[in-house]
Amino acid sequence: MATISKLNQTERDTLLSPLLSSSQKWDLVENRDAIKKTFTFQNFNEAFGFMTRIALKADKMDHHPEWFNVYNRVEITLSTHDCQGLSSRDIELANFCDSIAGSNK
Repeated sequence: MATISKLNQTERDTLLSPLLSSSQKWDLVENRDAIKKTFTFQNFNEAFGFMTRIALKADKMDHHPEWFNVYNRVEITLSTHDCQGLSSRDIELANFCDSIAGSNK
């Protein structure tokens, strides 16, 4: 198994910065090396379908989000526990979340 490492400054500038832009709307979590975003859907069925697709992808990646769901809202926090901070896995999963959320609209 490959060692997971935190994003270095160059990776933060090139990979993380686009997620933090106003168009992507991911935010840094205060007092923690993590990112978060809230997704809103038309109804519970769409929100649950979104979560199911993420769960399947995350399981294949062996990387699992922290999330909270109420009706049509899904709040996701990403951080890699193995390195105690943000890693390339978080970037990959965040981009996947954004790509499938767009297909639900």
